[in-house]
Amino acid sequence: MSDNIYSVTQVNSYIKNMFAKDSALNRIRVQGEVSNCKYHSSGHIYFTLKDSGGTLSAIMFASRRTGLSFNLRDGQKIVVTGSIEVYERGGSYQIYAQKIELAGMGDLYERFMKLKKELEEMGMFAPEYKKPIPRHPAKIGIATASTGAAVHDIINVTTRRNPYIQLVFVPTKVQGQGAAASIVRSIRMLDDYGVDVIIVGRGGGSLEDLWAFNEETVARAIFNCRTPVISAVGHETDFTIADFTADMRAPTPSAAAEIATEDMTEFLRSLDARKERLDRAVQGLITWTRDSVLQKKEQKLRDVMESRIDGLRRRTERAQYSMNLLSPANRLNAYRARAEESRMKLSHIMQSDVAGRRHDLAIRAERLKGLSPLAKISSGYAWVSDAAENHISRASHLHAGDAIKLRFADGTAGATIDEVITEVSHE
Repeated sequence: MSDNIYSVTQVNSYIKNMFAKDSALNRIRVQGEVSNCKYHSSGHIYFTLKDSGGTLSAIMFASRRTGLSFNLRDGQKIVVTGSIEVYERGGSYQIYAQKIELAGMGDLYERFMKLKKELEEMGMFAPEYKKPIPRHPAKIGIATASTGAAVHDIINVTTRRNPYIQLVFVPTKVQGQGAAASIVRSIRMLDDYGVDVIIVGRGGGSLEDLWAFNEETVARAIFNCRTPVISAVGHETDFTIADFTADMRAPTPSAAAEIATEDMTEFLRSLDARKERLDRAVQGLITWTRDSVLQKKEQKLRDVMESRIDGLRRRTERAQYSMNLLSPANRLNAYRARAEESRMKLSHIMQSDVAGRRHDLAIRAERLKGLSPLAKISSGYAWVSDAAENHISRASHLHAGDAIKLRFADGTAGATIDEVITEVSHE
Protein backbone atom coordinates (compact mmCIF):
# COMPACT_ATOMS: atom_id res chain seq x y z
CA MET A 1 0.00 0.00 0.00
CA SER A 2 1.45 3.38 -0.98
CA ASP A 3 2.23 5.90 1.75
CA ASN A 4 1.72 8.86 -0.59
CA ILE A 5 -0.98 11.30 0.47
CA TYR A 6 -2.82 13.23 -2.28
CA SER A 7 -4.92 16.34 -2.11
CA VAL A 8 -8.54 16.39 -3.22
CA THR A 9 -7.57 18.58 -6.17
CA GLN A 10 -4.93 16.06 -7.26
CA VAL A 11 -7.37 13.18 -7.10
CA ASN A 12 -10.03 15.05 -9.07
CA SER A 13 -7.45 16.15 -11.63
CA TYR A 14 -6.23 12.57 -12.00
CA ILE A 15 -9.74 11.24 -12.54
CA LYS A 16 -10.45 14.02 -15.06
CA ASN A 17 -7.35 13.02 -17.03
CA MET A 18 -8.49 9.39 -17.01
CA PHE A 19 -11.84 10.43 -18.47
CA ALA A 20 -10.11 12.62 -21.05
CA LYS A 21 -7.91 9.73 -22.24
CA ASP A 22 -10.88 7.40 -22.67
CA SER A 23 -11.91 7.79 -26.31
CA ALA A 24 -15.25 6.11 -25.64
CA LEU A 25 -16.20 8.99 -23.32
CA ASN A 26 -15.00 11.75 -25.64
CA ARG A 27 -17.70 11.02 -28.21
CA ILE A 28 -20.63 9.13 -26.74
CA ARG A 29 -24.38 8.90 -27.40
CA VAL A 30 -26.63 8.40 -24.38
CA GLN A 31 -30.38 7.83 -24.42
CA GLY A 32 -32.65 8.66 -21.51
CA GLU A 33 -35.62 10.64 -20.26
CA VAL A 34 -35.35 14.37 -19.47
CA SER A 35 -35.89 15.46 -15.89
CA ASN A 36 -35.28 18.68 -13.90
CA CYS A 37 -34.80 20.69 -17.10
CA LYS A 38 -33.82 24.32 -16.44
CA TYR A 39 -33.06 27.08 -18.96
CA HIS A 40 -30.53 29.44 -17.32
CA SER A 41 -30.50 33.18 -18.03
CA SER A 42 -26.98 32.73 -19.43
CA GLY A 43 -28.40 30.54 -22.19
CA HIS A 44 -27.07 27.27 -20.76
CA ILE A 45 -29.48 24.33 -20.33
CA TYR A 46 -29.14 22.11 -17.26
CA PHE A 47 -31.03 18.81 -17.07
CA THR A 48 -30.86 15.21 -15.89
CA LEU A 49 -30.94 12.07 -18.05
CA LYS A 50 -32.56 9.09 -16.38
CA ASP A 51 -33.81 5.59 -16.99
CA SER A 52 -35.13 2.87 -14.72
CA GLY A 53 -31.67 2.19 -13.30
CA GLY A 54 -30.05 5.56 -12.70
CA THR A 55 -29.52 9.24 -13.52
CA LEU A 56 -26.83 11.28 -15.28
CA SER A 57 -26.31 15.05 -14.94
CA ALA A 58 -26.13 16.91 -18.25
CA ILE A 59 -25.47 20.42 -19.52
CA MET A 60 -25.66 22.08 -22.92
CA PHE A 61 -23.75 25.36 -23.11
CA ALA A 62 -25.28 28.33 -24.92
CA SER A 63 -22.61 28.07 -27.63
CA ARG A 64 -23.85 24.55 -28.43
CA ARG A 65 -27.56 25.46 -28.69
CA THR A 66 -27.37 25.10 -32.48
CA GLY A 67 -27.34 21.36 -31.81
CA LEU A 68 -30.88 21.57 -30.39
CA SER A 69 -33.78 22.05 -32.82
CA PHE A 70 -36.72 21.81 -30.37
CA ASN A 71 -37.75 22.99 -26.92
CA LEU A 72 -36.33 20.66 -24.32
CA ARG A 73 -38.70 19.80 -21.46
CA ASP A 74 -39.30 17.20 -18.78
CA GLY A 75 -40.64 13.84 -19.89
CA GLN A 76 -39.06 13.80 -23.33
CA LYS A 77 -37.03 10.77 -24.34
CA ILE A 78 -33.87 12.00 -26.07
CA VAL A 79 -30.48 10.92 -27.40
CA VAL A 80 -27.58 13.12 -26.29
CA THR A 81 -24.32 13.23 -28.25
CA GLY A 82 -21.40 14.67 -26.34
CA SER A 83 -18.50 13.97 -23.99
CA ILE A 84 -18.49 12.82 -20.37
CA GLU A 85 -16.08 14.87 -18.29
CA VAL A 86 -15.24 15.48 -14.65
CA TYR A 87 -16.04 18.79 -12.98
CA GLU A 88 -12.93 19.13 -10.82
CA ARG A 89 -14.25 21.66 -8.32
CA GLY A 90 -17.28 19.56 -7.44
CA GLY A 91 -15.71 16.15 -7.92
CA SER A 92 -18.63 15.08 -10.10
CA TYR A 93 -18.98 13.98 -13.68
CA GLN A 94 -21.61 14.91 -16.25
CA ILE A 95 -22.23 14.76 -19.94
CA TYR A 96 -21.57 17.93 -21.95
CA ALA A 97 -24.11 17.85 -24.76
CA GLN A 98 -23.10 18.87 -28.26
CA LYS A 99 -26.26 17.62 -29.98
CA ILE A 100 -29.67 16.56 -28.68
CA GLU A 101 -32.17 14.55 -30.72
CA LEU A 102 -35.74 13.69 -29.83
CA ALA A 103 -36.15 9.93 -29.43
CA GLY A 104 -39.75 9.90 -28.21
CA MET A 105 -41.82 11.01 -25.23
CA GLY A 106 -41.10 9.58 -21.80
CA ASP A 107 -43.49 7.17 -20.14
CA LEU A 108 -44.73 9.75 -17.62
CA TYR A 109 -45.37 12.33 -20.28
CA GLU A 110 -47.23 9.79 -22.42
CA ARG A 111 -49.43 8.93 -19.41
CA PHE A 112 -50.00 12.65 -18.84
CA MET A 113 -51.11 13.29 -22.44
CA LYS A 114 -53.30 10.18 -22.53
CA LEU A 115 -55.17 11.09 -19.32
CA LYS A 116 -55.48 14.72 -20.40
CA LYS A 117 -57.09 13.65 -23.66
CA GLU A 118 -59.49 11.23 -21.91
CA LEU A 119 -60.65 13.78 -19.33
CA GLU A 120 -61.00 16.50 -21.94
CA GLU A 121 -63.21 14.25 -24.08
CA MET A 122 -65.34 13.59 -20.97
CA GLY A 123 -65.90 17.34 -20.62
CA MET A 124 -64.08 17.76 -17.30
CA PHE A 125 -62.18 20.79 -18.63
CA ALA A 126 -65.26 22.47 -20.15
CA PRO A 127 -65.72 26.16 -19.19
CA GLU A 128 -69.41 25.69 -18.39
CA TYR A 129 -68.48 23.55 -15.37
CA LYS A 130 -66.13 26.16 -13.90
CA LYS A 131 -67.45 27.72 -10.68
CA PRO A 132 -66.82 31.45 -10.12
CA ILE A 133 -64.28 32.43 -7.47
CA PRO A 134 -66.03 34.45 -4.69
CA ARG A 135 -65.00 38.09 -4.54
CA HIS A 136 -65.16 38.44 -0.75
CA PRO A 137 -64.44 35.02 0.82
CA ALA A 138 -64.56 34.78 4.60
CA LYS A 139 -62.79 31.40 4.83
CA ILE A 140 -60.07 30.06 2.53
CA GLY A 141 -59.04 26.40 2.59
CA ILE A 142 -55.41 25.49 1.88
CA ALA A 143 -54.31 21.98 0.87
CA THR A 144 -50.53 21.76 0.58
CA ALA A 145 -47.47 20.48 2.40
CA SER A 146 -46.79 21.88 5.86
CA THR A 147 -43.02 22.08 5.27
CA GLY A 148 -42.91 23.66 1.83
CA ALA A 149 -42.65 27.29 0.83
CA ALA A 150 -46.10 27.24 -0.77
CA VAL A 151 -48.07 27.42 2.50
CA HIS A 152 -45.90 30.27 3.81
CA ASP A 153 -46.32 32.20 0.57
CA ILE A 154 -50.11 31.78 0.69
CA ILE A 155 -50.32 32.81 4.35
CA ASN A 156 -48.06 35.83 3.86
CA VAL A 157 -49.97 37.12 0.84
CA THR A 158 -53.47 36.60 2.31
CA THR A 159 -52.47 38.12 5.66
CA ARG A 160 -51.01 41.17 3.95
CA ARG A 161 -54.01 41.67 1.70
CA ASN A 162 -56.74 40.81 4.21
CA PRO A 163 -55.72 40.18 7.85
CA TYR A 164 -59.36 39.51 8.81
CA ILE A 165 -59.79 36.46 6.60
CA GLN A 166 -59.89 32.97 8.16
CA LEU A 167 -57.43 30.41 6.79
CA VAL A 168 -58.18 26.70 7.18
CA PHE A 169 -55.01 24.70 6.55
CA VAL A 170 -54.96 20.93 6.03
CA PRO A 171 -51.40 19.49 5.91
CA THR A 172 -51.20 17.44 2.74
CA LYS A 173 -48.66 15.08 1.24
CA VAL A 174 -47.94 16.43 -2.24
CA GLN A 175 -45.15 14.17 -3.47
CA GLY A 176 -44.32 10.49 -3.46
CA GLN A 177 -46.36 7.40 -2.64
CA GLY A 178 -49.76 8.14 -1.16
CA ALA A 179 -49.67 11.80 -2.21
CA ALA A 180 -52.68 11.55 -4.55
CA ALA A 181 -54.83 9.98 -1.81
CA SER A 182 -53.73 12.67 0.65
CA ILE A 183 -54.67 15.45 -1.78
CA VAL A 184 -58.10 13.90 -2.40
CA ARG A 185 -58.70 13.55 1.34
CA SER A 186 -57.75 17.18 2.01
CA ILE A 187 -60.03 18.49 -0.74
CA ARG A 188 -63.00 16.54 0.60
CA MET A 189 -62.31 17.66 4.19
CA LEU A 190 -62.22 21.33 3.20
CA ASP A 191 -65.30 20.92 1.02
CA ASP A 192 -67.24 19.40 3.92
CA TYR A 193 -65.94 22.03 6.34
CA GLY A 194 -67.63 24.76 4.35
CA VAL A 195 -64.87 27.10 3.21
CA ASP A 196 -65.59 29.65 0.47
CA VAL A 197 -62.68 28.71 -1.79
CA ILE A 198 -59.95 26.05 -1.78
CA ILE A 199 -56.32 26.53 -2.86
CA VAL A 200 -54.61 23.25 -3.83
CA GLY A 201 -50.96 23.42 -4.73
CA ARG A 202 -47.26 23.14 -4.09
CA GLY A 203 -43.95 24.56 -5.29
CA GLY A 204 -42.31 23.74 -8.58
CA GLY A 205 -40.43 20.59 -9.50
CA SER A 206 -39.88 17.98 -12.14
CA LEU A 207 -42.63 16.00 -13.83
CA GLU A 208 -42.14 13.21 -11.28
CA ASP A 209 -42.32 15.66 -8.36
CA LEU A 210 -45.64 17.05 -9.59
CA TRP A 211 -47.09 13.71 -10.66
CA ALA A 212 -49.59 13.41 -7.78
CA PHE A 213 -51.49 16.32 -9.36
CA ASN A 214 -51.70 14.37 -12.64
CA GLU A 215 -53.59 11.44 -11.10
CA GLU A 216 -57.18 10.85 -12.22
CA THR A 217 -58.41 10.55 -8.61
CA VAL A 218 -57.20 14.07 -7.87
CA ALA A 219 -58.77 15.43 -11.05
CA ARG A 220 -62.14 13.87 -10.18
CA ALA A 221 -61.97 15.14 -6.59
CA ILE A 222 -61.45 18.69 -7.88
CA PHE A 223 -64.18 18.33 -10.52
CA ASN A 224 -66.74 16.96 -8.02
CA CYS A 225 -65.88 19.50 -5.30
CA ARG A 226 -68.81 21.79 -4.46
CA THR A 227 -66.44 24.56 -3.41
CA PRO A 228 -64.54 26.56 -6.07
CA VAL A 229 -60.96 25.28 -6.40
CA ILE A 230 -57.86 27.26 -7.41
CA SER A 231 -54.98 25.09 -8.63
CA ALA A 232 -51.52 26.50 -7.84
CA VAL A 233 -49.09 23.75 -8.77
CA GLY A 234 -45.45 24.50 -9.50
CA HIS A 235 -44.12 27.56 -11.26
CA GLU A 236 -45.60 29.59 -14.08
CA THR A 237 -44.43 27.18 -16.81
CA ASP A 238 -45.62 24.01 -15.04
CA PHE A 239 -48.98 22.54 -16.07
CA THR A 240 -50.77 19.56 -14.50
CA ILE A 241 -54.11 17.81 -14.95
CA ALA A 242 -55.28 19.57 -11.77
CA ASP A 243 -54.75 22.95 -13.50
CA PHE A 244 -57.13 22.01 -16.33
CA THR A 245 -59.78 20.56 -13.97
CA ALA A 246 -59.75 23.33 -11.38
CA ASP A 247 -62.13 26.28 -11.58
CA MET A 248 -59.12 28.58 -11.97
CA ARG A 249 -55.42 28.03 -12.49
CA ALA A 250 -52.83 30.23 -10.76
CA PRO A 251 -49.22 30.25 -12.00
CA THR A 252 -47.83 30.14 -8.44
CA PRO A 253 -49.17 29.66 -4.87
CA SER A 254 -48.60 33.38 -4.21
CA ALA A 255 -50.68 34.27 -7.26
CA ALA A 256 -53.44 31.94 -6.02
CA ALA A 257 -53.55 33.82 -2.71
CA GLU A 258 -53.87 37.13 -4.58
CA ILE A 259 -56.72 35.76 -6.69
CA ALA A 260 -58.59 34.42 -3.66
CA THR A 261 -58.33 37.54 -1.48
CA GLU A 262 -59.25 41.13 -2.18
CA ASP A 263 -56.83 43.81 -1.06
CA MET A 264 -58.47 45.03 2.15
CA THR A 265 -56.47 48.27 2.16
CA GLU A 266 -57.90 49.29 -1.20
CA PHE A 267 -61.35 48.05 -0.20
CA LEU A 268 -61.34 50.06 3.04
CA ARG A 269 -60.05 53.12 1.20
CA SER A 270 -62.97 52.86 -1.18
CA LEU A 271 -65.43 52.45 1.70
CA ASP A 272 -63.92 55.42 3.53
CA ALA A 273 -64.37 57.60 0.46
CA ARG A 274 -68.00 56.52 0.12
CA LYS A 275 -68.60 57.01 3.84
CA GLU A 276 -67.16 60.51 3.70
CA ARG A 277 -69.45 61.47 0.85
CA LEU A 278 -72.46 59.97 2.58
CA ASP A 279 -71.58 61.65 5.88
CA ARG A 280 -71.44 65.02 4.15
CA ALA A 281 -74.79 64.37 2.51
CA VAL A 282 -76.36 63.26 5.79
CA GLN A 283 -74.93 66.18 7.73
CA GLY A 284 -76.26 68.62 5.18
CA LEU A 285 -79.69 67.04 5.31
CA ILE A 286 -79.74 67.05 9.13
CA THR A 287 -78.72 70.71 9.20
CA TRP A 288 -81.49 71.62 6.77
CA THR A 289 -84.19 69.80 8.77
CA ARG A 290 -83.03 70.63 12.31
CA ASP A 291 -84.77 74.04 12.39
CA SER A 292 -88.17 72.54 11.53
CA VAL A 293 -88.07 69.22 13.36
CA LEU A 294 -88.36 68.78 17.08
CA GLN A 295 -85.24 67.73 18.95
CA LYS A 296 -86.85 64.56 20.20
CA LYS A 297 -87.24 63.28 16.60
CA GLU A 298 -83.56 63.74 15.76
CA GLN A 299 -82.59 60.23 16.77
CA LYS A 300 -85.42 58.79 14.72
CA LEU A 301 -84.23 60.80 11.74
CA ARG A 302 -80.74 59.44 12.19
CA ASP A 303 -82.14 55.91 12.05
CA VAL A 304 -84.13 56.73 8.95
CA MET A 305 -81.11 58.28 7.25
CA GLU A 306 -78.88 55.36 8.06
CA SER A 307 -81.46 53.05 6.52
CA ARG A 308 -81.62 55.31 3.51
CA ILE A 309 -77.85 55.31 3.25
CA ASP A 310 -77.87 51.54 3.15
CA GLY A 311 -80.48 51.67 0.42
CA LEU A 312 -78.48 54.25 -1.53
CA ARG A 313 -75.39 52.07 -1.26
CA ARG A 314 -77.27 49.12 -2.71
CA ARG A 315 -78.80 51.29 -5.42
CA THR A 316 -75.35 52.65 -6.24
CA GLU A 317 -74.04 49.16 -6.69
CA ARG A 318 -77.00 48.21 -8.89
CA ALA A 319 -76.67 51.44 -10.89
CA GLN A 320 -72.98 50.78 -11.44
CA TYR A 321 -73.83 47.33 -12.75
CA SER A 322 -76.57 48.74 -15.02
CA MET A 323 -74.23 51.44 -16.34
CA ASN A 324 -71.75 48.81 -17.33
CA LEU A 325 -74.49 46.90 -19.19
CA LEU A 326 -75.97 50.00 -20.85
CA SER A 327 -72.73 51.80 -21.68
CA PRO A 328 -73.36 54.51 -24.36
CA ALA A 329 -70.01 53.69 -25.86
CA ASN A 330 -71.04 50.05 -26.36
CA ARG A 331 -74.38 51.04 -27.87
CA LEU A 332 -72.71 53.64 -30.13
CA ASN A 333 -70.26 51.04 -31.37
CA ALA A 334 -73.18 48.73 -32.20
CA TYR A 335 -74.91 51.50 -34.16
CA ARG A 336 -71.70 52.28 -35.99
CA ALA A 337 -71.26 48.63 -36.90
CA ARG A 338 -74.81 48.42 -38.30
CA ALA A 339 -74.34 51.69 -40.25
CA GLU A 340 -71.10 50.41 -41.75
CA GLU A 341 -72.81 47.15 -42.69
CA SER A 342 -75.63 49.07 -44.45
CA ARG A 343 -73.11 51.31 -46.23
CA MET A 344 -71.21 48.28 -47.52
CA LYS A 345 -74.44 46.61 -48.72
CA LEU A 346 -75.55 49.81 -50.55
CA SER A 347 -72.11 50.20 -52.10
CA HIS A 348 -72.21 46.60 -53.28
CA ILE A 349 -75.69 47.08 -54.82
CA MET A 350 -74.63 50.28 -56.59
CA GLN A 351 -71.45 48.70 -57.92
CA SER A 352 -73.41 45.67 -59.19
CA ASP A 353 -75.99 47.95 -60.89
CA VAL A 354 -73.33 50.14 -62.53
CA ALA A 355 -71.43 47.06 -63.73
CA GLY A 356 -74.63 45.63 -65.23
CA ARG A 357 -75.49 48.89 -67.02
CA ARG A 358 -71.94 49.20 -68.35
CA HIS A 359 -72.12 45.66 -69.69
CA ASP A 360 -75.49 46.35 -71.39
CA LEU A 361 -74.15 49.61 -72.85
CA ALA A 362 -71.11 47.82 -74.25
CA ILE A 363 -73.33 45.23 -75.97
CA ARG A 364 -75.53 47.95 -77.52
CA ALA A 365 -72.47 49.91 -78.66
CA GLU A 366 -71.09 46.85 -80.41
CA ARG A 367 -74.45 46.29 -82.11
CA LEU A 368 -74.59 49.95 -83.31
CA LYS A 369 -71.02 49.72 -84.48
CA GLY A 370 -71.95 46.70 -86.61
CA LEU A 371 -74.84 48.63 -88.20
CA SER A 372 -72.86 51.84 -88.86
CA PRO A 373 -72.47 52.70 -92.57
CA LEU A 374 -69.23 54.51 -91.77
CA ALA A 375 -67.81 51.26 -90.44
CA LYS A 376 -68.63 49.50 -93.70
CA ILE A 377 -67.24 52.36 -95.76
CA SER A 378 -64.02 52.27 -93.73
CA SER A 379 -63.70 48.59 -94.66
CA GLY A 380 -63.46 49.41 -98.45
CA TYR A 381 -67.15 49.63 -99.39
CA ALA A 382 -68.91 52.68 -100.94
CA TRP A 383 -72.31 54.30 -100.28
CA VAL A 384 -74.35 54.63 -103.51
CA SER A 385 -77.01 57.34 -103.88
CA ASP A 386 -78.83 59.11 -106.67
CA ALA A 387 -78.61 62.81 -107.45
CA ALA A 388 -81.18 63.53 -104.71
CA GLU A 389 -79.02 61.75 -102.09
CA ASN A 390 -81.42 58.80 -101.91
CA HIS A 391 -79.70 55.57 -101.03
CA ILE A 392 -79.59 52.95 -103.79
CA SER A 393 -79.27 49.41 -102.47
CA ARG A 394 -80.15 47.31 -105.57
CA ALA A 395 -79.04 47.29 -109.21
CA SER A 396 -82.68 46.99 -110.35
CA HIS A 397 -83.24 50.54 -109.08
CA LEU A 398 -80.88 51.93 -111.73
CA HIS A 399 -81.16 52.59 -115.46
CA ALA A 400 -78.61 53.34 -118.14
CA GLY A 401 -77.76 57.02 -118.15
CA ASP A 402 -78.66 57.63 -114.47
CA ALA A 403 -76.30 59.93 -112.57
CA ILE A 404 -75.12 58.55 -109.19
CA LYS A 405 -72.82 59.53 -106.34
CA LEU A 406 -70.31 57.22 -104.67
CA ARG A 407 -69.30 58.08 -101.07
CA PHE A 408 -66.01 56.58 -99.89
CA ALA A 409 -64.25 56.85 -96.53
CA ASP A 410 -61.99 59.65 -97.86
CA GLY A 411 -64.46 61.51 -100.16
CA THR A 412 -67.16 61.29 -102.87
CA ALA A 413 -67.19 60.66 -106.63
CA GLY A 414 -69.79 61.22 -109.40
CA ALA A 415 -70.61 58.56 -112.00
CA THR A 416 -73.03 57.77 -114.87
CA ILE A 417 -74.61 54.34 -115.38
CA ASP A 418 -73.69 52.86 -118.79
CA GLU A 419 -75.31 49.46 -118.37
CA VAL A 420 -77.48 47.64 -115.79
CA ILE A 421 -77.22 43.87 -115.47
CA THR A 422 -79.36 42.22 -112.81
CA GLU A 423 -78.91 38.69 -111.57
CA VAL A 424 -81.85 36.34 -111.31
CA SER A 425 -82.56 35.44 -107.69
CA HIS A 426 -82.35 31.73 -106.88
CA GLU A 427 -84.33 32.01 -103.71
